[in-house]
Amino acid sequence: MIVFPPKKLIGNPTLKAFECGGELAAKYFEFYRPVDTKGRYFHFDELKHRLPKKLDALLVWSFIKEARNNQRQTVFFNGSVVYPSLYLTPTIHKAISETDRNTTTAALEWMCNKIGEQKHLDYLLNDLVEDEAISSSQLEGAATTTKVAKDMLKRARTPRSIDEKMILGNFNMMKFAWGNRHKNLSIELIEELHQIGVEGIDDGKYKPGVIRTTDDVVVENNDGEVVHTPPKADDLETRLNMLVEWVNESHHDAEGSDYIHPLVKAITLHFRIGYEHPFHDGNGRVARALFYWYMFKNEFAAFRYIAISLLLKEAPVQYGKSYLYTETDEMDLTYFVDYQCRIIIRAINKFKESYTESVQELEAFNRWLLDSGLYRKLTDKQQTVLQVAKNGLAKIFTINNVKDNLGCSYNTAATVLNGLVELKLFEKVKDGREWVYKMINQKELVSSWQPNKKRPA
Repeated sequence: MIVFPPKKLIGNPTLKAFECGGELAAKYFEFYRPVDTKGRYFHFDELKHRLPKKLDALLVWSFIKEARNNQRQTVFFNGSVVYPSLYLTPTIHKAISETDRNTTTAALEWMCNKIGEQKHLDYLLNDLVEDEAISSSQLEGAATTTKVAKDMLKRARTPRSIDEKMILGNFNMMKFAWGNRHKNLSIELIEELHQIGVEGIDDGKYKPGVIRTTDDVVVENNDGEVVHTPPKADDLETRLNMLVEWVNESHHDAEGSDYIHPLVKAITLHFRIGYEHPFHDGNGRVARALFYWYMFKNEFAAFRYIAISLLLKEAPVQYGKSYLYTETDEMDLTYFVDYQCRIIIRAINKFKESYTESVQELEAFNRWLLDSGLYRKLTDKQQTVLQVAKNGLAKIFTINNVKDNLGCSYNTAATVLNGLVELKLFEKVKDGREWVYKMINQKELVSSWQPNKKRPA
């Protein structure tokens, strides 16, 4: 259980510090800043463990709060009891910079030009698209392994369990967020997103697409302890309409006094849905999907390949605490936004590493193709499939899977795969009524195609 900040602060911390004497007073004055020397924005729950015993925690906290209050900006939500506020920490500034430099639609188009073509990039980074759907579900308790989940999505097979239904629902939510990125937010869009994500899993539990009208929804931790009770349902629709109005209002004019970067606004939308808990269940998945929807809407297309939940899943307690820290400290959104930005910086770095690795491997693979003499024998589509297989981004291929990823007809996809089999690069086996293709062992393949070595019969 977290320790709440003191409700009553020292009115004049400077005067109180002077009363303590010179050297000790100087120690207190060091805390007159919103963040520590490493840029960390501590909640009282974290701060109390880090203070020397000779310092009064209340006095230190009073200095920090005064510094923060002088530099925070208010994020208006009509209908809120307490208006949320925000301080732009160094981490938030860095995340904004990384987002602007690496995730815009223009940046993604440059990447496509560098790597070849859009479909090639889609295929090479396809695992990152699936990662968000899978990890977001696992964050909510889905027990299916990542390997099994990827197999289900790649082969478009029918889910066999509730956990697999959750993952497929999340995958469809992400597709919906991308497909509806040009629309304005509305309660109807939020309801449809929820319905797509949870319908057919346990309709009695989730009530797909239905805003709650009761107050029997709470958030519990792993020990069954209630850690958040959402606001009353009586005015929920009114509050959601006010949130919708705020989201649809433009805050991206750099000349305006109420400027909010789209990344910060998307994270705030994520928080607000989680805080309001408008549905009986599945609120976290909807909140994260709406974060993506808003980033897509504002031309940050590379977020299609950036899996936030994959990293949130690694430390779910910290994710939950970021909500609680905001709620228990006068709706100071900085805790939640700063934590999400730390995750986003790591996720962007993972995306960049995946892209760089793909480019390097593509260049090396092309050299191998030239040296082996295979280059003239393969079509562009066969080169793409072979590259994906060599990178290990996909272990098995089906005609339908290749058709969807390459954006071609069924017959063309069949020709691509069967041609690779004829060239003795792939093998195929029957799985039920479907042919499944996979690449032959790489060491065996490369050794078989060394220069001046006779091609296998």
